[in-house]
This record gives sequence, structure tokens and C-alpha cells, in this order.
Amino acid sequence: MLELAAESARVDGAYPLNEHVVLHLRHPDVDSLHLVAEEPGSAELLGYAHLDLTDAVQGPSAELAVRPTARRRGVGGMLLDEAVRQAEGHPGGLRLWAHGTEGAANELAEARGFHRTRQLWQLRRSLYAPLDPVALPPGVSLRPFDPDRDRSAWLELNARAFTDLPDQAGWTLGDLEQRMAESWFDPSGFLMAEDADGRLVGFHWTKVHEHDDHTPGGHQGPGDGPGDADAAELHAHDPIGEVYIVGVDPAMRGFGLGRSLTLAGLDHLRDRGLSTALLYVDAQNTSAISLYRSLGFAPWDSDTLFRR
Repeated sequence: MLELAAESARVDGAYPLNEHVVLHLRHPDVDSLHLVAEEPGSAELLGYAHLDLTDAVQGPSAELAVRPTARRRGVGGMLLDEAVRQAEGHPGGLRLWAHGTEGAANELAEARGFHRTRQLWQLRRSLYAPLDPVALPPGVSLRPFDPDRDRSAWLELNARAFTDLPDQAGWTLGDLEQRMAESWFDPSGFLMAEDADGRLVGFHWTKVHEHDDHTPGGHQGPGDGPGDADAAELHAHDPIGEVYIVGVDPAMRGFGLGRSLTLAGLDHLRDRGLSTALLYVDAQNTSAISLYRSLGFAPWDSDTLFRR
């Protein structure tokens, strides 16, 4: 399944599965339903769909990928129809993520009666461009994440910082440790802001995507594209930094800490020799978009959430 997703990404330039799905594949559990399309007598998967039925509030969600050589044969439609059938009886109706502006998953969703309900923008900026100096509020200092002593305190801060985003606020120790076990995890790029009493009041978790690694970021479609060899050359890239998660204690809002944390993380990514940084932001979050634009970020691509 991961090999199929990587091949799709090489051709499309957008990874077809978000980080949550990739972690479910790397660390199998009973909370996901995996649908695969295959040709009888062949060991090669034609397509894959991930179906999460655990969200009792928002409803089930799906993502899918079709091998580039198997496209325009109805594989994606077959997978989506089965996902719809499996989701019957669950509240809210099925949601479907389509990654990338030009992906064929957008066309497939609309053809199957889904409508757009949410959009995530990917923004990017050059790290060669000047960065404002970091100006932390009085009494606040920065240090790297300490895996031995910060886990519980960080989870508590994360829950306080994202009360309006239940998916993020509800992270467990297992969610944190899954990401700490990933090859990209670097505690030196996980910046903790603490006050004079040593209490965590904010953080900026950065991430680095290596060369032609298309593993998705904090949020992350099938379509026609060039052949594999051409695509690998076309989409290979220098390492790219990501503003993975920025969180601020509600009691510290209004003091410019979010801006300072973002700048500190960008400084860290630039010090690593990276030339570009990306981030994901909800298209409805006008205040965050205004902040990121003021820091030099500009729109690059988008992911769309459909619902039926």
C-alpha cells in the first residue's frame, strides 16, 4: 500500500494519503478499514482506499490512491463506491479527502455526488528571504523538546492550545510516540517555550521532508501524469522544511508568541541549510493566513475535503 502511494506521489507531485493514514499503515490497528483493488493472479495492487469509521461526530472519512498504470479503468470509482457502502449507517455521511488541486480524485468525488466542505491550503516561502528577529514576550525562553520530561506537559499544552480542533487536541501519548518513532523526528527542531516558572506556554514543532520523500505533513489525488522515470526526475527536490504544528497556551495569546515561535522555527530550518519552508492552513482561518502572509508565505497547493 505504501509503495502504491509513493508511486502515485512520484507521478502526481502530491502524496495521496495524509499523515494519519500513513501512520495507520505503519502501525496497524483495528480502527481502520483497508480496501484494496487487485487483478486476479497478480501480486500488484491496482488501488487502495483507507476508511476511518471512528469519528462519531464528524463521521467516517476516506482517502484513496490508484496506481498510475491502472487509471481510467474504473478502479477509483469501484473503491469509492465500496467505501460509501461500508460507511452506510454511520452518522454524518462519508467524507473524502482529495490531495492536490489538479488530482483526478476531485473529479471522481464530484461525479459521485460529493460536495466541497473544507479546503486546506499549502503555503510556502523561501528561507533565503530575510526573516524578522525573534522577539519573545518578557520571561519566556526557548529550548528543545526533552523526550524524557516533556511528554505529559506537552500533551496537556497541546490539549489547551487546540480546544477548537478536537482531532489535534485529542492526541494521546501513543499519537506522540508514533511520531517520535518516525525517521524525520528531531527533538532539536521541536521548540518549547516556557515561562520564568518553567511552565510550557507554547511550542513550534518543525519537520524536514528529505529529497524525493513525499511523506505527507500535518495534513495531506490520483490523476494522469508522466511516466515513472520522468516523474521521479520532475518531482525530486531538495529537502523542504515544514511548520508542522505551532501551539500557544490560551493564557499567552495576544503577546505575539505565535509569531515569535514561527520565526524561531524558520530560523532553525534555515540553520539546517534548507531553502524552502511549507505549512498547511485551513482556508477559513483568515487570522492565521494573515499572519503567515506577513511572514512571507504564499499559496502553493491545496487539499479539499468532500462530503456526501
